[in-house]
Amino acid sequence: MLGLSVYLGTVSFEEHEKRIREMNTVGFKSIFTSLHIPENDASAYKEEVQLLGKLAKELGMELMVDVSPSALDSLGFTLQSAEGLLEWGISGLRLDYGISPEMIAKLSRVMRVAVNASTVTHEELSEMKAAGLRLEGTEAWHNFYPRPETALGLEEFTQRNSWLREEGVSVMAFAPGDGQLRGPLFETLPTLEKHRHRLPLAASLELMKDAIVDKVLIGDPGLSDSSLTQFEAYQNDIIRLRAKSFEQADPEALKTAATLHTNRPDSARDVIRSSGSRPAAMKSGNSVSAQYCASRPKGTITVDNERYLRYQGELQVTKTDLPADERVNVLGQVIEEDIALLKYIGGNQQFELVWV
Repeated sequence: MLGLSVYLGTVSFEEHEKRIREMNTVGFKSIFTSLHIPENDASAYKEEVQLLGKLAKELGMELMVDVSPSALDSLGFTLQSAEGLLEWGISGLRLDYGISPEMIAKLSRVMRVAVNASTVTHEELSEMKAAGLRLEGTEAWHNFYPRPETALGLEEFTQRNSWLREEGVSVMAFAPGDGQLRGPLFETLPTLEKHRHRLPLAASLELMKDAIVDKVLIGDPGLSDSSLTQFEAYQNDIIRLRAKSFEQADPEALKTAATLHTNRPDSARDVIRSSGSRPAAMKSGNSVSAQYCASRPKGTITVDNERYLRYQGELQVTKTDLPADERVNVLGQVIEEDIALLKYIGGNQQFELVWV
């Protein structure tokens, strides 16, 4: 599942609503908001929280709220009466320190609960389970880290997630945004340090596919238009690659390349192979003359020329650095930000090339 973060009180609710609707249309199904950021007053947000819950209900989106007992009190609730938040459209609570295992277990039986993924212990989980914890309603949430150099490393993070999964708890982590960033540092809000200022879709895919994460929330307030387009494509099982064309390349070949492709089911080690490109070239009856047979660093977009005989017309994207080959024409290069997406184009995966 994909989700977004909403920071109430930073802009008008109308602006929040516009962004939520926009992101919902491209596949985001969860909303996270916090009510105990130190500089904020939760009581001032009561109306906005209710509006947010109403909007989440309308759109069929999950709404998770980060709360403390004092923040709940400002909303007119206690931990004992928190079930009433369901009527506001709130799906669950991310719980602060100092809440007993028994209370967490009790809440899990009526709503979703999220515990701290980095600090929860085996003993605490055992106590929660003994108290009747509903595992299907329990998540473990990692933090985001505003300051550079303080976010987590991939290896230990993945090991932790593996243990949480074994315990029967689903895992959430944050990916960075690339549109409006959250201050005061504006250094993006990832869980993993390697994802800071990285492409949001690439970070999200690494979390979900390689690091045992079930839900990814964008930590920053916004995504760029290009990222929204990439997430929209991904919801349709298409990985959208932006690329720069080379002026030495054949204009007709560039036009042909800028379309939807499917990687062959027998995915090659060194290149992504467009399964439909060679048959299409054969059908056209046009030969592909040798033109700009340059070196092929990772992310190079190529087409085999007539010197490659029956492979003529096959479009490829390199997954590693390859030397120049007189049988291979070079068309362009995937932009640096999107290179990280290449590893997720496996067998039968659709991908789209877009010249920018």
